[in-house]
Amino acid sequence: MIWKLATLGIVLILVASLTGCEGNGQADEIDEAMAEGEEAQYQIAVIPKGRTHDFWRAIHAGARKAADELDVNIIWMSGEREDDRRQQIDVVQNFIARGVDAIVLAPLDENALVRPVEEAERRGIPVIIIDSGLQTDQYRSFIATDNYEGGRLGGRRLGDLMEGEGKAMMLRYSEGSASTAEREQGFLDEIRENYPDIELLSYNQYAGATQESAFQASQTLLNRYGAEVEGIFCPNESSSFGMLRALQTGGYAGEVLFVGFDTNESLLRGLREGEIHGLVSQDPFGMGYEGVIAAVDVLEGREVEESVATRLDIVTPDNVDDPEIQELIAPELVGAENR
Repeated sequence: MIWKLATLGIVLILVASLTGCEGNGQADEIDEAMAEGEEAQYQIAVIPKGRTHDFWRAIHAGARKAADELDVNIIWMSGEREDDRRQQIDVVQNFIARGVDAIVLAPLDENALVRPVEEAERRGIPVIIIDSGLQTDQYRSFIATDNYEGGRLGGRRLGDLMEGEGKAMMLRYSEGSASTAEREQGFLDEIRENYPDIELLSYNQYAGATQESAFQASQTLLNRYGAEVEGIFCPNESSSFGMLRALQTGGYAGEVLFVGFDTNESLLRGLREGEIHGLVSQDPFGMGYEGVIAAVDVLEGREVEESVATRLDIVTPDNVDDPEIQELIAPELVGAENR
């Protein structure tokens, strides 16, 4: 028994040590970034859900543009994975402890980030929420796509392409993500209300937070329904990319009508090559830009809107080269390298 207790004690010490090292690493990085920008008027933390998608690079670029215009310092930090709630909580708490002036946050879970956001507000650090909602009203502004309408837009595109009949399916993103849950519900409502002759073969499977998990989930669905499915909808960048790979691997690309969400180089290539038939596009650059603008407005005592809907459009093979669409899907990303 003594040996077992001693062993348990050693394990707990090691775990605490490793956790402390990770926290200290974050804190050191924040200290360094704040020191580099100490002459700026304000220090503003910008915390995305992750850093592996072009979507987040565009948000970073928009935040950088606002920071340059307003002479403030932004500190860009995220966890490694979009399903690591604990790490994003740690990032927020480290910024609170370091006393930044404001936080711009894309919460990866609508419930898990409530307490740290409310703690920031109690400490006098205003929080701007971007991209995805949170189950509290203790923040200053919510700047995001109208995600429900985005889902309906995707459903409308797929329903029209299918001429209102046939068999379709949706691959969800990840449990706890408010933004994609709203898109998924919007898609389902659009199909059920306006395209009642479309049969939904599957709409309760999740892609997971990575492109690889999305690819595997997509393969599983296609192995089961590939011979009969005629249309597919996916609600974000990683799920759309995983499904595109699975369609290509399974020999279904171009044959199955496919509407995705978000844009990157691979998805746009699929659109141009006839493997994707529509992409619902957000304005992540504008989201990052408006998030930092709102944070500065709050710090300087100006009123901000409780909710701001950023631009939303559908990209198709017919309009992909239109100037207005290009402005949306190809923002200038110079200076937006992920840290």
